[in-house]
Amino acid sequence: MIEVATQKVQTLVEALPYIRRFSGKIVVVKYGGNALAGTSDHDALELFAQDIVLMRLVGMRPVVVHGGGPQISELMARLGKTTEFRNGLRVTDAETVDIARMVLIGQVNPQIVSAINVHGRYAVGVSGADAGLITATARDPELGFVGDVTNINPEILYGLLDTEFIPVVATVGTDATGQAYNINADTVAGAIAEAVGAEKLIYLTDIEGLRREVHDASTLIRQTTPDELEALIQSGVIGGGMIPKVSSCIEAVRNGVQRAHILDGRIAHVLLLELFTDSGIGTMVSSSGSSESTPMPTPAPRPDGTR
Repeated sequence: MIEVATQKVQTLVEALPYIRRFSGKIVVVKYGGNALAGTSDHDALELFAQDIVLMRLVGMRPVVVHGGGPQISELMARLGKTTEFRNGLRVTDAETVDIARMVLIGQVNPQIVSAINVHGRYAVGVSGADAGLITATARDPELGFVGDVTNINPEILYGLLDTEFIPVVATVGTDATGQAYNINADTVAGAIAEAVGAEKLIYLTDIEGLRREVHDASTLIRQTTPDELEALIQSGVIGGGMIPKVSSCIEAVRNGVQRAHILDGRIAHVLLLELFTDSGIGTMVSSSGSSESTPMPTPAPRPDGTR
């Protein structure tokens, strides 16, 4: 019993420098629909909720941005609609954008909010349409109502964070006419991280991280840079649905986010393993490709000048 207790204490001691370092910092976590599916070994959503609440209780300021691609595809299949993707983006006609809104705002968002709020009254669900959080425009007529982010209004997020709530964002945006657009959640997470001056941008998905050779687990990339990732995209090593995620990492790090991470959301407590242990996990992207031991600059100020 004493040995077990000692191990627990050692774990807490190891976490202490990281708790101090990230206290008060904004961390944007993108929770993918694939991670939401979990594994047969544990309830992935429940463990994710525990991680997010613990982050909040030790002084961090998490913002959750979620996808729901598998859930959208499932409902489309039940309705007899065929799912088509181009370069990792779902072709979205008028009926499909309505389905996406139903799933993201009506199903996945409340599911995540409820899981977090089992542990207290912390989470508040919002969509990109709320308070003009996400302004969008059509990306390509051939993709239909698939949007590109043109502006993020972070004031609703700041308001929630300042009152110690955890925003949970559904990635449906609108244009100036109120037309809804389905926006890739990876792209939105990166744009939000930039807009709020996040310390970290974390993607939870269903892979262990990025590999130099897709089918060779030994080629897992632990640390990398935006320049190296661009080269991997151009060479075809990174393709398909990973392109929006990796591109968002590149843009976020180049625009002020200190570090971006791609983690396997199927691993129990993967957020805590990455944030509060020396070893870390998954793939980390930074401007220099350096480890967490590198001194970090002061976080970006808000538009009103405060930090």
